[in-house]
Parts: sequence; structure tokens; C-alpha cells
Amino acid sequence: MNYILFDQGRENLFPFTHTRPVADIRCGILTMRERWEKYLEDKTGTLTADYLQPLYTTTIMDDNIYINGGIAGNCSFVEAINRLQKGEQLTIGNIVVAARTTGMKTLADLHAAIPTLSSKAYEGNCFSLQNVWDIFSHNDRAIKEDYQLLTNGRTSEAIPEHVLVTGKENLFIEEGAKIAAGVIINATTGPVYIGRDAEIMEGCMVRGPFALCTHAVLKMGAKVYGATTIGPGCKAGGEISNVVFFANSNKGHDGFLGNAVIGEWCNLGADTNCSNLKNNYDEVKIWSEHENKLVKTGLTFCGLLMGDHSKCGINTMFNTGTVVGVSSNIYGGNFPEKFVPSFSWGGSEGMVTYKFNQAMDTANRMMARRGTKLSEAEMSMYTYLFAEATKA
Repeated sequence: MNYILFDQGRENLFPFTHTRPVADIRCGILTMRERWEKYLEDKTGTLTADYLQPLYTTTIMDDNIYINGGIAGNCSFVEAINRLQKGEQLTIGNIVVAARTTGMKTLADLHAAIPTLSSKAYEGNCFSLQNVWDIFSHNDRAIKEDYQLLTNGRTSEAIPEHVLVTGKENLFIEEGAKIAAGVIINATTGPVYIGRDAEIMEGCMVRGPFALCTHAVLKMGAKVYGATTIGPGCKAGGEISNVVFFANSNKGHDGFLGNAVIGEWCNLGADTNCSNLKNNYDEVKIWSEHENKLVKTGLTFCGLLMGDHSKCGINTMFNTGTVVGVSSNIYGGNFPEKFVPSFSWGGSEGMVTYKFNQAMDTANRMMARRGTKLSEAEMSMYTYLFAEATKA
């Protein structure tokens, strides 16, 4: 069968879906796509916004199963999806989980076709990404489910003798991972997954659920509370609580970050601190780009949401529920605004537009440190986003 992951409600997941389909958001150990492909035992195509589509090679056939990329896959879902007949859709309430139909080549065509399909209700239990704060809010459950998926029937590498672990049965160490002396791991509060070639340096303290993904590094003396994911290639230090790092981002120094999401290729300067709780313990509101207004999160704890390729200087302070767009550079004393648009340069004393060529040069310099660079398709995507961000 030809499986294609499609976007639904992507506007509610800005700034992260400015630069990726919903399916490529990381929540748990895996991205939503990686989880689906594990359960489907097959590769997936992509149907997303027109300006993002050139980044993804997708084959459209006469008979396809389109799957909502914001839904967390599981075995029960796969069984229900594979029972769909042509012209049917699987739903949970008003959320479309999957649709089996003829070749729809654009997201608009698919969304127009879905109401014409007959519906079958799914009665199982799952989580989904409906709002941007769901990424960290569901991370506890996602890590636990991914841990079971990835470790089932497998044997962990040996725990080094110099590491203090409670709940050893809930710790899994992949091949090539390194754990230095003086590390304390509490896996009684949730599973702890140490990915291939990842490294935990001396003196770190970790409480599960926790995932340190492939080639990621936890810096010396870090204090990490669950439910936290340090994505592939990331470097993290200081005090961290319920944070999701997507990939190749750095928080290498002291400073607090909690109930937050950090995209790809971000860098937080030394002693950056991010509030996740209002002084009056009130519900946190965040700025919605899509609705162009503050929206309620229903949460007491909500910190920083930072899009891809954004950076901040040393001693930066972020207010509760701050949203930073794509490719922004923030510095200076005091708190910047709670919404920093994409391609912004400055801080609390004012923002100007980040020059496009300068922004892309900075992006390529950081990526070169990981042996890669922006592709032509990515450059086209950022050109589009810059034009949208700087419209009069």
C-alpha cells in the first residue's frame, strides 16, 4: 500500500510547521513520521503546504492511504487503517485519522475530497498534536510508548559500573553510547533511553522519562527532569525540565529551560533563562500567528517555543509563553516581546528585520559544524518564508 502523511491543522503548530510538515515534529524519542514508519513497517510520502512540498519526494498512485501526520501511530491504528476500503475514512470525533482514496496531488485537493468519503469511527486511545504546546505536554506519554516500541525484545548495552542507577530495568543504552563517571540516573520515574553514540558527561543528574537521541550530548553537571527529549545531534546543559529539542540545537551552558520546544539548528547563549510559570500562577497565554491574537493554553506551565535556526545571546531572558519564529537573532538585557516574528534581529530595545543573506550565512556556518549545509530546496523555502515575514 502507498502511505502518505498529510498535514491537518498545521497553522496551530507554528513556528515549527513553517519549516516542516506536521509529521516531522519530534514528540517522544521519535518524530511522528518515524513512529508511523516503525508501525507500518514501510516508508511514507508527504502531502504538505505547496512551498514545502519540493523538499519531499512523494509518489501518488491510484490507490493511497493518506494518514494524518499529527496523530501518534500505534498497532491498533495500523490494523484499522489497513482495513479501510477505497472511499472510506477513519475518524476520531471530528479529527480525520486516515483516508483511502484516489491520487490527491495537493493538500487542498485532499481536504476537499475528505468530506465526500464515508466515515468509520476509531474507538481506540491515542494522542495527537493539535496545538503547539501539545509537543511538550504529550512528551511524557510519547517517550514511554516509544521506549516500549524501540526496546521490545532487545537487550541494552551494559550499564557502566561507575554510573549510579535506580530502576535499572527502565534504562536502555544503545551501542556506542558513553556515560561518564559521577552520573546519577533515576529511571523509577520513567524510562531512560540513551541513543546510539550519545554521550552523558561527568556529574549529570537525570530523572526519567528521558531520551538522549543519536549523537546527542548532555554536558557536564546538567540537571534534567522528565519528560525531556534531547534530539539527534543536540548538546544540552544547565537545568532542563519537560523540554523537546528537535535536532542539532545547542543549550550548552547553565540556565533554566522548562516546558519548552526548541526546533532545529537553534543556539541558546550561556546563562539564557526562560520563565515557565507566571508570578500569579495564572493560565499562560501565547501568541497565535494564525489567529493573530493571544490564545489560552489551559496550562499553568509553558515556557519558550523557538523555531528553526533562531539564536539568542548570553544572559537572554524569555518571559513565560514566549514564541520565537524562524531564523531570528535575539540579544540584549531585559525581556524581549512574547512574540518575536521570523527573521527578527534585536531585543527588548527594538527589533529590525534580519538581513536575509546574513541569516542564511549564519545558518550555513552552524550547519557546516555538523558537516552539512542548506540545500537548494531549503533555500527556496526560506526565501518564501522571508517574503511572507516581511510583507508590508
